[in-house]
Amino acid sequence: MWIDSHCHLDAPEFEPDREAVVARARAAGVTQLVLPAVAASNFETVRALAHQHGLAYALGIHPLYVMQAQDQDLALLDDWLTQYRTDPHLVAVGEIGLDFFVPGLDAQRQQHFYIEQLKLARRHGLPVILHVRRSADQLLAGLRRLAVPGGIAHAFNGSAQQAQAFVDLGFKLGFGGTLTFERSLQIRRLAAGLPEAALVLETDAPDIPPHWLYKTAAERAAGASMRNEPAELPRIAESLADLRGWTLAQTAALCTANTLAALPGLQRLRGATGVSGTG
Repeated sequence: MWIDSHCHLDAPEFEPDREAVVARARAAGVTQLVLPAVAASNFETVRALAHQHGLAYALGIHPLYVMQAQDQDLALLDDWLTQYRTDPHLVAVGEIGLDFFVPGLDAQRQQHFYIEQLKLARRHGLPVILHVRRSADQLLAGLRRLAVPGGIAHAFNGSAQQAQAFVDLGFKLGFGGTLTFERSLQIRRLAAGLPEAALVLETDAPDIPPHWLYKTAAERAAGASMRNEPAELPRIAESLADLRGWTLAQTAALCTANTLAALPGLQRLRGATGVSGTG
């Protein structure tokens, strides 16, 4: 019934109970997860998890990891995309992009890895999963130079004009836990006003917790956890349904269809494995 279009199931936060996390997701109706890699060092991990649980994965180098990445990691990514081109679980190049929020990152190196990974996505005919943080205009500039087969602008938090520019280039926009905070006025306006075909749902688990998992700094210092997980997706979707005036069933159907359109490999995976993307 639900697809979590962005979940870091390989994260160390899930090490104690990863099997239970997947089981809880499925019990909640989240029948498919997309697991994006963030560095060459976890390509094999996300692939193995996807095969183990009947899930989907993406391969890419995240902008927060390019400072530790080697230039040969791009050649390695090309090799992996070539080797696994027929793997039905591989659905995108990602997570890639630009991050101009975190201080101390080399913008030029980020741009280099971003552009080179767009080239690889184009060469291999795969959509991309984009990290967008204070970088929408620069990402859009790259996409206009190097057209790729669409994808998802993950955790989108830009302007309405930037959102429409991504949509015009064939992208869907990812919404998750931030949507559930009433003070997230811009994100909630976007979620309420964008064309319905532009919206996909995600958790970014274990990150971006919804409001009911949020803990204050004092609580976190005392050891409280804000770990998000994919089983929270239907409750996050309730916020989108309320904003749009949809039923939860409508929300599930629309967002599932949008995710399948953004990542067509999910349809092939469903046919190859019998794992449903719609419940």
